[in-house]
Amino acid sequence: MHTTLSMSSAELDEHDIDAVMAVLASGRLALGPYMREFEEMMAAFAGVKHGVGVSSGTAALHLIVRSLDLQPGDEVLVPSFTFAASVNVLLFERLLPVFVDIEPDTFNLDPADIERKISPKTKAIMVVDVFGHPAPWDELLALAKQHNLHLIDDCCEAIGAEYKGKRIGQFGDAGAFAFYPNKQMTTGEGGIIVTDDDRIAELCRSMANQGRGQMGAWLVHERLGFNYRFNEMAAALGIAQLKRLETFMAKRAHVAGMYQAALAGVEGLRPPIVRSEVKMSWFVYVILLNEGYDRDQVMAAMQEQGVPSRGYFAPIHLQPYMKDYPSRGGDSLPITESVAQRTIALPFHNNITEGQVDQVAEALKQTL
Repeated sequence: MHTTLSMSSAELDEHDIDAVMAVLASGRLALGPYMREFEEMMAAFAGVKHGVGVSSGTAALHLIVRSLDLQPGDEVLVPSFTFAASVNVLLFERLLPVFVDIEPDTFNLDPADIERKISPKTKAIMVVDVFGHPAPWDELLALAKQHNLHLIDDCCEAIGAEYKGKRIGQFGDAGAFAFYPNKQMTTGEGGIIVTDDDRIAELCRSMANQGRGQMGAWLVHERLGFNYRFNEMAAALGIAQLKRLETFMAKRAHVAGMYQAALAGVEGLRPPIVRSEVKMSWFVYVILLNEGYDRDQVMAAMQEQGVPSRGYFAPIHLQPYMKDYPSRGGDSLPITESVAQRTIALPFHNNITEGQVDQVAEALKQTL
């Protein structure tokens, strides 16, 4: 008997409900003690000095970009194989995205292509730890040092991941985590900036709260800011979720392991590759079809068997809106364009059963 499969699902229990209810009972719904506690817990978890809670991962990335004193027309290297927010925050600030190709195994930024595309106008690299697999940080840090570039870590998909024993979030100038309901842990909507840089933390905290200063009067605005505030309900939910994150990650790793076993002998696809020097934090489970398959046909055939799936990612440089914005590098992304036509995200969350994994694997076998 086939069960109904969902693509993703947050794990919520009475701890989460109690946490949110406690905020409602307190009557203080914004700028309160839960936000401060969550920021401190997240900073400690990521191994940095500062956490700044904000309304989304996009808001976190936007404020990091704004805090780096980049000027309109400055170039920022960024993958096209990512979620739109990684690029949109550059466009918000009238920066020029320079699209960089990806490695064929992990789908992370390719350091060799970064080196090819650096120009005198390059000021930063937007790194994405894609699908929860850490980027090649040693090489990225060396390139940034050599060329005096800022490093922004879009680690929205990689909370809890590790690179050579160090938790993601402590590399580069600052990192951004996100907590949408399909992530490893959730606050509903929400995000956080993590950094060791006092100045970035102070600027981001001010800009998230309409540009108010740390000690200034309530209606005194020291700089242009936004309403990117994180609310107390979200923070309380985040505290409850973060306490169980290691359990969530173990469950996700178990589901990924079941998929790896179930798909091991299936011809026509390649399961995800995890490099030996990293600890993966499984955000999604994405397979790569062999050349020659029509991804959309494969997904449609699986849907007919009751198995949902998603094409992941659609490259940003090919998105309709990008034609209205200047960029460069999009004409030389052979691996991005090949991979993006063949990647499929399978149903994935903490509590998928072995039977459901077998159902997905069988649908794939039949289809291929």
